[in-house]
Amino acid sequence: MCHNAALIMPKDGAMRQPAGPPGQRPDLGRAGHPAQVGPVRQSAPLTAAVCLAIAVASATGRLDAQTTPPAAFEVHEKSIVELQDAMRSGLVSSVQLVDAYLARIRAYDQDGPRINAMIAVNARARETAAALDEERRTRGPRGLLHGIPVVVKDNYATVDMPTTGASKALDGFQTGRDAFMVKKLRDAGAVIIGKTNLHELAYGITSISSLGGQTRNPYDPTRNPGGSSGGTGAAVAAGFAAAGLGTDTCGSIRNPAASNNLVGLRGTAGLSSRDGILPLAHTQDIGGPLARTVTDLAIVLDATVGFDPADPNTRASEGRVPRTYFSTMGDISLQDTRIGILTPLFGTAPEDAEVAGIARQAIGAIGQLGADVIEIAMPGLDDLLRGTSVISAEFKFDLMDFLAAFPNAPVKTLGAIVAGGKYDPAIDGVLKRAEAVASRDSEAYRTALAKRDTTRDAVLAAMTSRGITALAYPTLRRKPARIGEPQAGSNCQLSPTTGLPAISIPAGFTEDGLPVGLDLLGLPFSEPALLKAAYAYERSVAPRKPPRSTPPLAQ
Repeated sequence: MCHNAALIMPKDGAMRQPAGPPGQRPDLGRAGHPAQVGPVRQSAPLTAAVCLAIAVASATGRLDAQTTPPAAFEVHEKSIVELQDAMRSGLVSSVQLVDAYLARIRAYDQDGPRINAMIAVNARARETAAALDEERRTRGPRGLLHGIPVVVKDNYATVDMPTTGASKALDGFQTGRDAFMVKKLRDAGAVIIGKTNLHELAYGITSISSLGGQTRNPYDPTRNPGGSSGGTGAAVAAGFAAAGLGTDTCGSIRNPAASNNLVGLRGTAGLSSRDGILPLAHTQDIGGPLARTVTDLAIVLDATVGFDPADPNTRASEGRVPRTYFSTMGDISLQDTRIGILTPLFGTAPEDAEVAGIARQAIGAIGQLGADVIEIAMPGLDDLLRGTSVISAEFKFDLMDFLAAFPNAPVKTLGAIVAGGKYDPAIDGVLKRAEAVASRDSEAYRTALAKRDTTRDAVLAAMTSRGITALAYPTLRRKPARIGEPQAGSNCQLSPTTGLPAISIPAGFTEDGLPVGLDLLGLPFSEPALLKAAYAYERSVAPRKPPRSTPPLAQ
C-alpha cells in the first residue's frame, strides 16, 4: 500500500527511513535475540520512499498509462543484455524498468522476507530514467548500460544521496560529488536506483550496521549475506537492480558473491579508482561489480575501470585494459587454460568438507571444458599470509584524510566516532583497536608491507613456474553463518595481500540450499582470462539459481 506512510525526505532528494527512537538499536538476530524478531527498519518508511518516487513523477506529469511494465515483461533474473534488447525493441522503457525494480524493493526489502538490503532509494531515479529514454529516442543509446537500473554500496560518494558507510555517525553526510566509479556509471547511462547497506564502515563481513540494521540472505533470511558488501549482494540476488557496485578490502565483494550465488570481481590493484570511496585501508581497498552473470559483470567493469588522476594507483592500468572485457568472452574453449587447485585454502576441519567438495566439483567442470587442472600445495602459505593485513593500521588515518576533504562532514576523526558511540556494537572492538594505533608508520606496519611483497613474489613464482592461469579455492570454506553468529572460513586474504585479481563464481549449493562460491585468482591484469574461464563455466553449468524468497511479482 502507498498511502499514509511516513517518510524523511532530505533536501538532496534521497529517501531514508527514520532512525527510530533515541537509544534504540535495530538489532536482528544478534546474540540473545531470535533471528526473526521484527524488522530491522520500519517497513512503512522505505515503502513510502518507493511510493513517493512514483508519486513525485506523477505530480510532474511523468506517470501515465505506460509507466507500468507490460504484463508480458518481467525484470526478475533478466540480464543487462536482455533488458537492453527489450528497451531497443520498444517493449519497455527505462522508466518502466525503474518502476519494476522499485516494486520488487517494496515487496521484498521491507515486506515479505524483509531482505533489508537498501539503505536509500533515489528519488530522482525515474527523472533520470525519463531523460535517458528521451535521449535514446532522439540520439540513440550510449551503450549497454543506457537506462539500466543499478545499485551502489553506501560507501561510494553520490551527489544525489547521502554517503554514510551505513553508520549513524555519518547519517545525512552529503559529499556533493560522485565517486569516480559512480560518475563512470552515470556517464555510461546507468540509473543509480539506490544505495545498499553494508557492514558498518565496511569493517566486517556479516553486513550489520547502526543505520541500516541487519541485511538478510535471500537464500535463507535467517542467515547473513556476507560482507561487507552484503547489501549489494542481497539486492542483486533478490532482483532489486540489474547489477551493483561493492568494495573489497578483504573479501567484501567476493564473500557476498559466494553467499548470494553471484559473480563478483576484485580486480588487480590499480584497475579501478578508489577516489570518492569511504576508505577502510587504502593499500587493500578496491571497488568492483557484483552481478548475476559474467556478461553483466563484464559490462559494468567496462564502464568503471581506467585511469583516474585522482588515484595514482590507476596509472598501473594504462595500456593493460582491453577495449572491452565484454568482447573477450566469446570462446568457451579452455584448452589454453591451466587451473591450480590451491589445496591449503580448502581447509581440513570437518566443517570445511561440504564446501570443499562442491568447490572441487566446480573445478572438475572447468576441467571438462578443456582446462588442465593440477594440484598446488604451496607449503608455508599460511605463514606467508599471516600478519599481512594492515586494515587496523591504516583505517584511522585513511578515514581522517577522507573526511578532511569535506568541511560539512559530521565527524572528522575515528576518535570522534568512538567517543560519540553512534555505531553498532558489532564493530566496537575493531574501532577501538584501530583508534589505539598511534602512528601511520610503525615498524609493525612496515614489516607487514614488506611481507606482502614476499608473499606476492612466492605466489607469482608458484604460478608462472607451472604455467598457471588461475589458482582455485573456495571463496568461503563454510556456508553463510546464521544471523548473530560470526562468519568462519573466509579465504579473503590472498588477493589483497598480493594485489592479484580474483573472481568469485557460483560453485553450487549445500545440501540445505545455501550458495557456495569458488575464487579464481589470476596474474596481474589477467581479468580477461578470468572472465573467459568464468564465462565458459557459466555457459556449460548454468550455476545461477534465483532465491525462492523473492520470486517474480506475478507469483
